[in-house]
Amino acid sequence: MSSEPMKTASILILYSTTDGHTLRICRYLQARIEAAGQEAVLMPITRDAAPDWPAFDKIVIAARIRYGHHHPDVFAFVRAHLDVLTRMPSAFFSVNTVARKPERSRPETNPYVQRFFQKTPWRPSLVDVFAGKLDYPRYGFFDRQIIRFIMRLTGGPTDPSGVFEFTDWARVDAFARKLCAL
Repeated sequence: MSSEPMKTASILILYSTTDGHTLRICRYLQARIEAAGQEAVLMPITRDAAPDWPAFDKIVIAARIRYGHHHPDVFAFVRAHLDVLTRMPSAFFSVNTVARKPERSRPETNPYVQRFFQKTPWRPSLVDVFAGKLDYPRYGFFDRQIIRFIMRLTGGPTDPSGVFEFTDWARVDAFARKLCAL
């Protein structure tokens, strides 16, 4: 038996966020991972992001939805680093308000997760979707009106003074446990 200490797994969490809720989920995930004895590093996704791949054992990509689309930088990043993403244990999750509905709350039933995998050959080991947050007071006039219109069409909350969080944090905990076990 070796007398060397066992190496702690190091997880890179790459994220795309607009209003900060996806980053909040990533920070929560980071805390859960670290509580489980593994290391986690957060990094925003940009077209020119160049992670130090050998420093990490696992990769997570967290992508938000805005007006029905994941950010183009997420797809550019996946294309640029597909070889590494394919070789390493990896995970993906999407954050969107459509996931607030039970019939759209699973990767296999969420249209944005399905569309994501139609556009990329990457197939991570772990995939999930988390419901996001609406923060009407934080949005500018144009965004507030567009998002209210979308919510009206989809049966969501439209009160322009309201903040509505739909994230199931127990589900994020379960994702963290699965990620640590990869």
